[in-house]
Amino acid sequence: MRNWIIKYRLYHIPFWIAYHLLWMFINVGSFNDMLFYLFLNETPVKFIGYIIFQAAGAYFNLYYLIPKYLYPGRYKTYIFLVIMTVLVCSALITLGYYLNAWTSSKTFTELFGKRPDQFLSIFSVMALPSTAGAMTLAMSVKLGKNWLNAEKKRLVLEKENLETELKYLKSQINPHFLFNTINSIFVLIHKNPDLASESLASFSEMLRYQLYECNEKEIPLNKELTFLENFIELESLRLHENQTDLSFNINHSTVHNSYIAPFMLLPFVENAFKHLSKGRTRQHFIKMDLSLTDQRILELHIENSRNLETEDTPALSGIGLTNVRRRLNLVYPGKHEIYVGKEPAKFKVILKINLA
Repeated sequence: MRNWIIKYRLYHIPFWIAYHLLWMFINVGSFNDMLFYLFLNETPVKFIGYIIFQAAGAYFNLYYLIPKYLYPGRYKTYIFLVIMTVLVCSALITLGYYLNAWTSSKTFTELFGKRPDQFLSIFSVMALPSTAGAMTLAMSVKLGKNWLNAEKKRLVLEKENLETELKYLKSQINPHFLFNTINSIFVLIHKNPDLASESLASFSEMLRYQLYECNEKEIPLNKELTFLENFIELESLRLHENQTDLSFNINHSTVHNSYIAPFMLLPFVENAFKHLSKGRTRQHFIKMDLSLTDQRILELHIENSRNLETEDTPALSGIGLTNVRRRLNLVYPGKHEIYVGKEPAKFKVILKINLA
């Protein structure tokens, strides 16, 4: 029964009855006069005519004219047919006055206060404005509903696209990280096989973390920082100890009960090692400070020496930093500040993220 009512739009009937009762109430001025006019003055046939023909005109417009003429862009034809529909429905409603008088024991004038020869007056003053209003209202409701549905679908699609893009950006971190880390272990194999074996075990632990513990939108900041420290330790193995000054200050005491999107900080640390100055004739350095303020603002400061010979090397080069900028805009819109720049003898990164 319920499906039958929905299929044939029978649930619209109360709307049309309510609409015409409201229209009649506006015309007669009081609720008692409306009841008298409707039931005691023998005018139900005319009232039913309003409901039937205006509903028919509205549905003809909504389910035939709009899909066939308005949506395809045939505007002139659509406007002409809508006007004709309003005129035809108004004429049929006006004829309902005469049918009502024919079935009633009262005269036409007694029922409606009009003479039978005043067809045009009834048509233009009574039927036409009401029909135009009914069709306009129905069209507005339908188009408004279609717009809301389209907007809802757009928002859902936009959310799905953002989630897909975030997954894609996050997935790109994996090969980038793998390439750099395997390179480091490969270099270490020739220098210290035993240490390379330990590093490989540590690398395996990092992969386990990456595969099984970072599938949520946010993870505990402590875990992310532990992973970051392991990465730094692994990367530092391939550097010349006597020529490279490494300084990493991570304040774990301030990061309890805080969460962050996984691998948000890693590209900045990777970039420091990637763009670290080369050569045995000079001293190199990487300095990093990370802390969390009382307002839950994560602050990351990284500096590393750079090659003076490669003046044109862009500070924002590399897949990692490009992706993390996009991820920051998606995950922390309006809640982050970032500066990545090139100074006379160093690269510098300042990142602030509001984790509140």
